[in-house]
Amino acid sequence: MNILILPGDHIGPEITSAAHRVLERVNDVFSLRLRFETMDVGLSALPQHRTTLPDSVVSAAKHAAGVVLGPASMTHYPPVEQGGINVPGAVRRLLDLYANIRPSRARAGIPDARPGLDMVMVRENTEGFYADRNMFLGHAEVMPTPDLALSIRKITAHASRRIARSAFDLARRRRSKVTAVHKETVLKMTDGLFMREVRAMAAQYPDVEFEGVMVDTMAALLYHRPQQFDVVVITNMFGDILSNEAAAMSGGLGLAAALNAGDDHAAANAAHGSAPD
Repeated sequence: MNILILPGDHIGPEITSAAHRVLERVNDVFSLRLRFETMDVGLSALPQHRTTLPDSVVSAAKHAAGVVLGPASMTHYPPVEQGGINVPGAVRRLLDLYANIRPSRARAGIPDARPGLDMVMVRENTEGFYADRNMFLGHAEVMPTPDLALSIRKITAHASRRIARSAFDLARRRRSKVTAVHKETVLKMTDGLFMREVRAMAAQYPDVEFEGVMVDTMAALLYHRPQQFDVVVITNMFGDILSNEAAAMSGGLGLAAALNAGDDHAAANAAHGSAPD
């Protein structure tokens, strides 16, 4: 089983090296027969390959059983036409990693951790309000005039169904509860479609408790009553924000883990950035 390690930028080599050492030890103890390969991406790949994501890395990632991905410093990349490819975004897209899995748990010895917190956010990773991932061609933010900016939100039944299924399958292996986060009262079409598909999926899992919670209510309950949540299924931008809140409640973003997963591939990465300062 091949594991591809992509160190990334700035602190990326330091943290992926630590992860590599842990995986080597686990491999030895449990005889997993893992094989590791490290390849350059990001700023370290740019001088030799004239791109932050060489084709050889893409090919290796598609054939690997899993990827360990270090953080990227996109603000230091050149324009796309000069090779500055968004490495994490490209890996997500090329491997169809539609589920961003973000666990949060209170641990002993962490002063700011919220007692009772033990949950996983299952965040849709391919569409939503984020303009870099919801158009086939072009960009989902436009400025018709200097004083008018528009952002397009994309929600599809297909993406909503498969992220819902991921959440319910995970809940069956945990405490059998799914919470769907939305703002259906205002975003009637987009969150309405998302919730329609999640409710339909809930009907296929009668053994899993299901509830819907408004996103603003969720922000408060997550802090005041974290113990009531198990698996949370959520759209992209809401999930980005609330998973960072949950990370802060479990010791900080620097300790937060994330897994970008699809049906055939997965990439493990830290939730934080590359810390160029």
